Amino acid sequence: MNEENLKKPIIGISSGELNGIGLEVIIKALSDDRILNFFTPIIYCHSALLNFHRKSTDVKTFNYHIISSPSQAKENKINVIQPWSDPIRITYGIPDEQSGQGAFLSLKALISDAKEGLLDGIITSPIDKANIQSDEFNFPGHTEYLAKEFEKDVLMLMVSEDLILYPLTGHIALQDVSSSLDTNKIITKITLLHQTLQRDFLKTNIKIAILGLNPHAGENGLIGKEEKEVIIPAIEKLQNNSIQVFGPYSADGFFGTCNYKDFDAVVSLYHDQGLIPFKMIAFESGVNYTAGLPIPRVSPDHGTAYNIAGKNLANEGSFRQSIFLLIDILKNRKNYDEANKNPLRTVVERVKENE
Repeated sequence: MNEENLKKPIIGISSGELNGIGLEVIIKALSDDRILNFFTPIIYCHSALLNFHRKSTDVKTFNYHIISSPSQAKENKINVIQPWSDPIRITYGIPDEQSGQGAFLSLKALISDAKEGLLDGIITSPIDKANIQSDEFNFPGHTEYLAKEFEKDVLMLMVSEDLILYPLTGHIALQDVSSSLDTNKIITKITLLHQTLQRDFLKTNIKIAILGLNPHAGENGLIGKEEKEVIIPAIEKLQNNSIQVFGPYSADGFFGTCNYKDFDAVVSLYHDQGLIPFKMIAFESGVNYTAGLPIPRVSPDHGTAYNIAGKNLANEGSFRQSIFLLIDILKNRKNYDEANKNPLRTVVERVKENE
């Protein structure tokens, strides 16, 4: 964890798939020195690959400081930890065994330092979920890997300025969604979501919407029974525990009328039900956030984009938003934890302390 005398959080950044756009957006986002006023970055990647990727961008210089441990990180500089020593050939847009292995070695070193408490937050760059698979990484994506490594129940949230979305069943096949739903699971996950909105986003008087699984939210049992038998009982139990959850809503009308703007978060029942409208709303600014971890983790809301890799066409907007969201969450957690150490402190007292 960052020492008390250092004002800026230390944030580790993984390389992602080496033949995709991950390193390009990292370089572009960090090339403006002003961003170093807010945090101290550590990129987990071989320096030769950073130099190679920089040449395909319009970034003229990209200076960094090579270190072997986060304890050596220098403020106001880009720091680099090299998780491997052997050279890796870059073939833009074409994943191969080396690029997948490099992505995993970067992620593994990043998570190792995070678990040791040497980082304040982490940013993971996009991976190729098929190419990274190995005996050590046998997961559908980052979220599941992080849950296993930290041994925590986590949520994958998609965050933008206008919408916080939680896809309840995440990365599973569509045919398995219905059988994976049960009332207790919904209650557990939405309770964690509510806690996350309080601590990480400083939300109050929280309102959460949950979508229906079936068309038209089941039409009162006419088109499927999951709403009546699983979802509505969960809503009722949550409401009885003072968590404001509403629904289930028919997904098409809910997003078509921009009803999501009336809620602090929206729960979709499966991945694409929520991710399609989310990416329509915030494709270049959305952020993937893993809630429930002891250390905040974010990731840009896009993939490896092989079709534009090496062409200097990648937009770094989502990566930049990831940085600022992570910094905000770190500040929010600190403020929330301090405020709740002594529940008798008034809002007025806390405001005066921050003046």
